[in-house]
Amino acid sequence: MAAKDLLIGIDLGTTALKVAAFAADSGRLLATASRRLPTRVAADGTREQDLADLRRHLAAAFSEVRQAVGDEAWSRAAGIGLAAQGGSGALFERRSGAPQTPLHLWNDSRAAALLPEVAAGRPAAYWRELSQRRGPGMGLARMLWLQRRRPGAFDGDAIYAGVGEAAFHMMTGRWCQDACNALQMGCYNVLENRLDEEPLALLGLGLRHVAPLREGHGLAALSRDGAALLGLRAGLPVAGPYMDHEAGYLSAAGAFPRPLQCSLGTAWVGNFVVPTPRCGWSPVQLVIAAPPPETGSLVIQPLLTGNVSWDWGLQCFLDRDHGAALGKAAALLEAALLPPPGLICLPWFTQGNPWLAGSAGAGVFAGGSAGVTCDDMVRALAAGLCCEFYRVFRDLKRTAAVDGVVLGGGASKGAFFRTLLAGLFAPLPVVLCADEDTGGARGALVAFSERVCRSQTTPVPAPAEAVRTALCEYYETYARTFDGIYGAHPAGAPYRLT
Repeated sequence: MAAKDLLIGIDLGTTALKVAAFAADSGRLLATASRRLPTRVAADGTREQDLADLRRHLAAAFSEVRQAVGDEAWSRAAGIGLAAQGGSGALFERRSGAPQTPLHLWNDSRAAALLPEVAAGRPAAYWRELSQRRGPGMGLARMLWLQRRRPGAFDGDAIYAGVGEAAFHMMTGRWCQDACNALQMGCYNVLENRLDEEPLALLGLGLRHVAPLREGHGLAALSRDGAALLGLRAGLPVAGPYMDHEAGYLSAAGAFPRPLQCSLGTAWVGNFVVPTPRCGWSPVQLVIAAPPPETGSLVIQPLLTGNVSWDWGLQCFLDRDHGAALGKAAALLEAALLPPPGLICLPWFTQGNPWLAGSAGAGVFAGGSAGVTCDDMVRALAAGLCCEFYRVFRDLKRTAAVDGVVLGGGASKGAFFRTLLAGLFAPLPVVLCADEDTGGARGALVAFSERVCRSQTTPVPAPAEAVRTALCEYYETYARTFDGIYGAHPAGAPYRLT
């Protein structure tokens, strides 16, 4: 690869598309562009996007980056890498790639009521052995939901695929999916690292109805149609699709020999590598073969909370204007990091209500009094998010399975979140990705350059000893509260090494 070559990474997330151009020799970020991805939300659990907009957003973002770097540099583009959120799905016409339905996002809950019916098709031990987690992938329930809403939808040349596969097809004319998307779709055999037809057969479907699994880095040539869409020359190598957390881990992998990479985004997720898939267990873990150059298995461990809960709290307690609320939150948390002793927030606000079937919301505030203020509620929510993160990953620190923590994602911009997490994970070193907004785009370029792939990091100072002591005491109260309310919840178990 020549010194002046340029590499282009794509991070196709749940709410935003990001495109970034990097210098191939140094890894320096040259230009970036982003587009919001509008989502239709309804009280019945609808979370869907119009895929017809995806082509337009891709073209516009690439055009903006091209204008920023100039035509000469653009002409030296040497490769494209694609990372995308996983678990969402839509029906497409296989040959043309034309969408036949909206994209139903991973957090669309309309099909959730059908999951027990799918699960009943095989013993619980079957699902655990297949996917190394509790129950079948939600994608199977979504496919069943589509079958019942649109009889005959899977006839003919239909294919059910995610947004990463759709974008990859737009660029290359080929269908290909990453293992984590296949796992969430419900048809990935973790131990054998392959697609498995048996779960699909429960719905009368087969492997022809899903995209093939990516092999290695999945390199394919940019097609003529893709070149016209992106303003590049046909034949450029395109790598992917990678799951966004897979790419995020790759971008952070150079920070420590065994990092815990934390993506503090729409969902808060921790990613780390273990030697084999059976090294540990959590009911909601996603385990796939680690992408090269890593070896072993990559564990993608989502929390049952994230920035949706944080954004709700900001709007509810501080200000309906998001920017204003963030400013107020920063000020009040700088004044006092923790809420009054005993005020605890269990931040499962995006989960189903465990006490009333069909009702939404499992978030809990406990230990409130008539003296509690809105500012205290925000402090409890911020502390609750970080304590929940630590609760899920505490065993990795205890067993020295990881040797450092790498923070990234939108919430990592909050100094208070960094301080809370650095205090909880101490004495492990904690660092911040210097360009957390482009970590996924960087990671997607691992096939072309490890130098470009790796994000630079800056240390996060551990808080003073008095703050760490207060945090440890607060966490113990949080853990007791959690165990008292959700200790027996089947999805609430933390990740534990076995």
